[in-house]
Amino acid sequence: MSASPVIGPPAAPPAIGPGGSGGARSAAGVLGSLRAGSFGPGTLGRRRLLRAGLGLGGLALVGTGTAVALSGGSSDPDTPGGSGGTGTPTGAGTPTATATTGTAAPSAAASVVPSLRNEEQRSAARNGAAVKMITIVPQGIARPADLPVCVALHGRGATAQAWTDLGLPQILVAAIAAGVPPFAVVAVDGGDATYWRRTPSGDDPQKMLLDELPGWLAKQGLRAPEAALGISMGGFGSLRYARNRGAGFGPVAVLSPALFRSWGDAKAAGVFKDEADWREHEPLLHQDQPHGRPIGVWCGTEDPFCDAARKLVGDTVQVRFTPGVHDAAYWRKVLPDAVSFLGRALAGRGAG
Repeated sequence: MSASPVIGPPAAPPAIGPGGSGGARSAAGVLGSLRAGSFGPGTLGRRRLLRAGLGLGGLALVGTGTAVALSGGSSDPDTPGGSGGTGTPTGAGTPTATATTGTAAPSAAASVVPSLRNEEQRSAARNGAAVKMITIVPQGIARPADLPVCVALHGRGATAQAWTDLGLPQILVAAIAAGVPPFAVVAVDGGDATYWRRTPSGDDPQKMLLDELPGWLAKQGLRAPEAALGISMGGFGSLRYARNRGAGFGPVAVLSPALFRSWGDAKAAGVFKDEADWREHEPLLHQDQPHGRPIGVWCGTEDPFCDAARKLVGDTVQVRFTPGVHDAAYWRKVLPDAVSFLGRALAGRGAG
């Protein structure tokens, strides 16, 4: 295993489609983009995060002996005079257990800052692929070992880095400062178009989540995931993961989940080997089995996947359909609500 600091935005991030100002995209257009692998929130650079009001204050990134504190907008590499996030190494060796932190984000209490730890794991389940693993742990609240953990699954064409690009660390600490019970988040790379299930090539990110991720987290003193959060393809994968974990699994929040009402729709995505492959994994076809408790669903009313998302039913399914399309602008808008949902549901689970 090796680890490296995250400095600046990811190189050559994938496209995300329209920026949220355009109208609804047709189902055929979205499915065509899914086939091309163009979906994922990875193009959100630091400048766009700052414009969105998410900021970068108090974001600590931990790599191989390197702790970097980013404060305000000065670390925006596109800003004249900005540091570009090129911190000074403090040493070498194994990843440090704690991070140097800067000033907390304006919306969060001064005692709450997100510590990011970026490591590279080698996954046997994913054919030996090098997998980025990012853990987001709120500092100054509780011992990391006492925090419940939520696994965050990215969309098609993206990587684990998509979650930091969307501002999840800042959203998490702002929610905690506002009274949401604290929890930690782990994001891992699941492949470009795997739908978080075993592919014909043998790449099996679902097996990685089930068999390898708990051990990786344990080495950081963290618990196995008790909740899941997913965007688009990651929504599909989160529901599949929860089904694999069984009736005892906790809350699941899905944003614009890429679900398919028919084999014809699924076939158009160009990722499933055949109809049997799709039927085995499609959450809508297995609603008699547990998929997390409770389930929160956020989907834009102009999103071509909205009709499919409405098919998720059950006594613990909470749906929130608001204006929006299948893009990062919508995900940024609803992510704070999803984080609050997860934190409160996890706390209620612990109390029960």
